[in-house]
Amino acid sequence: MNTAYTGLIASNASINTAGNNIANVETKGYSRQTVTQRASDAIRTHTTYGCAGSGVDTMSIDRNRDAFYDFKYWNNNDKVGEYGEKEYYMKQIEDLFADDNKTIKGFTTVFNELSEALKELQKNPGDSTTKAQMIGFANNLAYYFNTVAENLVNIQTDINAEIKNKVDEINSYAAEIASLNEQINVIELTGTTANELRDRRDLLIDQLSLITNVEINETPIRDPNYPDRDTGANRYTVKIAGGQMLVDGNTYNELECVARANYEANNQSDALGLFDIVWKNGNEFSMSSNRIGGQLQGLIALRDGNNGECFKGTVAEIGKNQTTGKNEVTIDVSASYLKDLNKSTLPDNGGVIQIGNQEYYYDTFKAVYGADGKIEKYVFEISDDLNKNSRQPADDRVGKEAQIGVSIDYQGVPYYQQQLNEWVRTYAQAFNKILTGQDAVDGYGNAADVLFVANEATDVTQRKFVTSRNQAAGATVSSTDDTYYYLTATNFAINKEMLDDSQLLATHTGKGTGPEGYDLVKELIDLQTNKDKMSFRGCSASDFLQCVLSDVSLNASSANTFSASYQNIAKTIDTQRLSVSGVDTEEESLNLVQYQRAYNLASQMIQVLTEVYDRLILQTGV
Repeated sequence: MNTAYTGLIASNASINTAGNNIANVETKGYSRQTVTQRASDAIRTHTTYGCAGSGVDTMSIDRNRDAFYDFKYWNNNDKVGEYGEKEYYMKQIEDLFADDNKTIKGFTTVFNELSEALKELQKNPGDSTTKAQMIGFANNLAYYFNTVAENLVNIQTDINAEIKNKVDEINSYAAEIASLNEQINVIELTGTTANELRDRRDLLIDQLSLITNVEINETPIRDPNYPDRDTGANRYTVKIAGGQMLVDGNTYNELECVARANYEANNQSDALGLFDIVWKNGNEFSMSSNRIGGQLQGLIALRDGNNGECFKGTVAEIGKNQTTGKNEVTIDVSASYLKDLNKSTLPDNGGVIQIGNQEYYYDTFKAVYGADGKIEKYVFEISDDLNKNSRQPADDRVGKEAQIGVSIDYQGVPYYQQQLNEWVRTYAQAFNKILTGQDAVDGYGNAADVLFVANEATDVTQRKFVTSRNQAAGATVSSTDDTYYYLTATNFAINKEMLDDSQLLATHTGKGTGPEGYDLVKELIDLQTNKDKMSFRGCSASDFLQCVLSDVSLNASSANTFSASYQNIAKTIDTQRLSVSGVDTEEESLNLVQYQRAYNLASQMIQVLTEVYDRLILQTGV
């Protein structure tokens, strides 16, 4: 009777488990469950045939799950997240530089219009209407750069907000995983397996692995008094971003986003209030690490990617400025992109400089030129504001490496802003130099003025630049001077006085008469295509779009290719996972028939024994 009873119990457990599988066939993250059975210990009969079977034991209800496929899926999923974000935002950046000459006027169209206007000006250089037309097309060029730069800032702001959302999601997952760890241990200490809770935890890891790289480890908790005894509880840890502890058992660490102050910007054209990610417990979270993985890695690369070209140098001297009384740090530089102020991305209102393992705030800087006409060192004036600097750099900092911002080897928003800024600085410098050359006069016979200027932050006044492009050995240029360093794609503008009065535009030097005497216009036309007068990345002024678009297209194509590739791999791995843990309704239907038969047979056995005992006890008893 007991043997038949155990068969009835085992069959009933199998039927209930199959029903649970069928009910959860569409439940995301659910793992198919099966009943583990084994034959009960046989009973010794002390007869010639030895032992008699005593039925079946239902040992457990287990998940069908392969940890190998889980780890493969999680490792691949962080790449899916990273390149998915890059694909999405690179498409937006690619659209910014689009130019089809019909619906979207891009750089090539706007620049060609200016070139044609210069040619028309050559035909009638003294006419105020023709001058006004050329100035109008120059204004269109400035507006184009203003618009692209503004849209890049908007994209950077959107990415920044998404970084905040991802950090909040990580914290949410961490709290829930820690709670699940506690619940699972409470249940499994009793000897049962918390299948549904484990499924939920694995689903959370699936979602977390899309945001950042994850490392999972589960180890049994042993009784210290009896090390060989398995308590049933486990220590489950989750590490993210290259091995940083997020969850340890039922405790977890939290991340938070801290907005940078205006004087803490890494790049001159960065949006205000960008977030730095830090651990709430005070530990450092390295945002420049390439081991962060997932969507967070892609977002940081897009928001802060500078092609690996942040400010780097070696501290050569620390001293006090005798005029201002402030400490100054002199830094030698060797990177080619730091030797030309037109390529500079240093914030113009001060920032943070890291010397060794210590950070200091600087208010201004000076670039010092060498004998070759290139910058050889920078001098930073350290702020004496105690709210910024609680200490001043000491002589022990000499010889140490100095850095501003972080080096992220990806062409993100800061990189494209730098490209825009470099072009407008170089072009405006060359254009204005021609206009204001020796003996150049405007339509009234007065000394010529510049055309390209920079709007101040209030957009009421404008800043004009007079600094020569070629610096003499030992010359010093300060970040507060009226240099083209201050000019960016965002504030690139046309002289308002010339917009109001086109006769202020110079077209000749007064050395000749008639159309042939308007030599400045000829030089301006030649500037558009002559690399000797203006060179941008080894190309002429007109090739700007070709240079930048090649970067954009390459990055967008790479993101598209990798995103599609990793998504296909994810589908393949997920299919392999489902082959083990997924519920097959046809298979469960066949199992139900099998379990029902076993249940009916066990019931029949009990019915037979009921009749046997009825005859034996009730009908033959005395």
